[in-house]
Amino acid sequence: MFRLSAALCLGLILCSAAHGAMEWPQELSSSEGIVVIYQPQPEKLEGNVLTARAAMSIESPVGSELIFGALWFNAKIDTDRDNGIALIRDLTITNVRWPNATDANQQRFTSFVEAAIPNTGFEISLERLTESLEAAAITQQSLAGLKNDPPVIVFRDELAVLLSYDGAPRFSAIENSDYERVLNTPFAVVRHKNSGTLYLSSDPFWYTASDPLGPWTHTTSPPQDLVAMIPKPESNEGAPASPPAIVAASEPTELISTQGEPEWTSLAGGQLLYVKNTESPWLRELETGNMYLLLSGRWFRSKSQDGPWTFVRPDELPASFKDIPPASDIGGLRVSVAGTEEANDAVLDARIPQTAAINRSEAKLDVEYDGSPNFEKIPGTSVSYAVNTGAQVLAVAGSYYAVDNGVWFTSASANGPWVVADSVPEDEIAKIPPSSPVYNTTHVHVYQSTPQVVYVGYTPGYMWSYPYYGVPVYGTGWYYPPYWGGPYYYPRAPTWGISVGYNPWTGWSVGIGWSNGFFSVGVRFGGGYYGPYRPGRCCYGGGYRRPININTGDINIGNSINIGDRTNIRNQIDRDTRINNSRDRSNLYNRAENQGRLANRDTAQANRPQARPATGRANNVYADRNGNISRRTNYQWQSRENGRWQSSDRTRPATQNRPTPQQRPQQTRPTTTRTPSYNRSSLDRSASARQRGASRERSRPTTMSRGGGGRRR
Repeated sequence: MFRLSAALCLGLILCSAAHGAMEWPQELSSSEGIVVIYQPQPEKLEGNVLTARAAMSIESPVGSELIFGALWFNAKIDTDRDNGIALIRDLTITNVRWPNATDANQQRFTSFVEAAIPNTGFEISLERLTESLEAAAITQQSLAGLKNDPPVIVFRDELAVLLSYDGAPRFSAIENSDYERVLNTPFAVVRHKNSGTLYLSSDPFWYTASDPLGPWTHTTSPPQDLVAMIPKPESNEGAPASPPAIVAASEPTELISTQGEPEWTSLAGGQLLYVKNTESPWLRELETGNMYLLLSGRWFRSKSQDGPWTFVRPDELPASFKDIPPASDIGGLRVSVAGTEEANDAVLDARIPQTAAINRSEAKLDVEYDGSPNFEKIPGTSVSYAVNTGAQVLAVAGSYYAVDNGVWFTSASANGPWVVADSVPEDEIAKIPPSSPVYNTTHVHVYQSTPQVVYVGYTPGYMWSYPYYGVPVYGTGWYYPPYWGGPYYYPRAPTWGISVGYNPWTGWSVGIGWSNGFFSVGVRFGGGYYGPYRPGRCCYGGGYRRPININTGDINIGNSINIGDRTNIRNQIDRDTRINNSRDRSNLYNRAENQGRLANRDTAQANRPQARPATGRANNVYADRNGNISRRTNYQWQSRENGRWQSSDRTRPATQNRPTPQQRPQQTRPTTTRTPSYNRSSLDRSASARQRGASRERSRPTTMSRGGGGRRR
């Protein structure tokens, strides 16, 4: 092996100026000549370790000889989903092959390439990396432990909001006031202590009721002392002209709201109908008359609105679902149909972790308990978890581990002090089942460490997003009872009742019919009361991306989850960016409250080789698993043989049957180079994946910045 040693790249991802442009191929130069590296072709991704190969060429300044070869390497990857970048760093070359080089030149060329590869690594867009993983035939197993029982499904033919309680409503007094608020809801629900009258706030609307479960009616005369206690929303953008109806529920429930009677609209092809005037994906297959709803990434089927609704696996949907046009009003639903390009992209994307380098000296953690730490054993494991805290604390073999915003901490005591963990007992933690409220911790990892820095990462499962039979789903489907302790209430991650939707640019997002003002997470009332849903503690709006609101008054499904309607999606992202600024960015590590933990990213050594775009060279050269070189030009394949590009019309698949030694005629071994055998179907997959990755990269919304993502000092 050839180890390319250098100082590790600390922090998240450097901007393109520091690490070389993301365009492919890339080239490097030295006094010995120019090395061109074509886009890597992954073979395996385990954690943050990438095994890949890449086609390359070298051109010596002495003469005009152009030599093509292939290299294999292992590398670490650092990712920044805010900016759509992956850094391939710490390359270890495991093999180099020069198919047409003489024996005398093999070692010379290899040493030349080893010296030229930049210690800073290469940047590649996440779109290109994700698509190339598909060509590597990486499989993703579905989770057997997910629960798919349908929630209660309520239909309303008016603009409505679901007021969801986590069990029976529980009240706690608001200090220095005549009111008490309901703890177990993210909404601002308040009751007057003396009269018992309840109020629900969503500026500019107020509602009143005599029972927490309703009926709720709009009021124009709320108590002014209560009005003064509740903070105003940052914006009323998207507010409807009239107050939405309120539908209250104390068990897992989903609300399907339409503006008036459902407007069934035919889709091109005539096999499917969809309801146009709702945010909820609601379809009907004409052949069978079955209706389908998509809730938290899961499909449910029924003959009528009254049910019963049954779960349908995404790989067992009617064939007509795959024929939904990507540019149609419901094109965004293809990401939830197994076998579509959009679904494949989403599942492969889940393989790539979000990573960070954590500065040990700057990363701090304090864990608060309601009384003394109380741990509960997780069945089938040797792991216990703390129930009376909002933190996620595990006890394993006498040691304690806690996850906070994608970083593992460890301590000899449940009460701390806590330090960043160099390692965790992953074999034991991996046994935690989806039925446990700390299941998401199994998706946080420690990759490596130095005396100053610990490299960590998480996959979407930490944010409660999982690949399931070829599509992404949200939540495990299990109900996790909250913790109650006097005035303390610690909620657990829900699956239902938060109108979760997915699209390729923003990932999972959350809405509640019309969300401006209603979804008041962590509302403070007088006396310093903290709302129950703390940022980073519970996972409304999970996945990698920020929790934007998909429902903003215009509830036409085509304006929010439609991947074909890119203009409207970009407008939505722009609007959300203005409202939320940077505090809810998709990368947990890059949020303002967590950036102090990040290691200094500007530690690169001076005068190291730097990659740059290979001007005038197409990104169309590939290496197969045997190191043979091919290129795609004018929709035809050419192979590199005897120093020249030649037509590959005579190529045969690598799996073609060959005669046994007994069947072969005896003959003298030829002195000329034998025509190599290429696997055409594998090359076609690689070329198609590379093309799709470049297309997705170009289609990325312009509001996603390029660069940044780390902390300078």
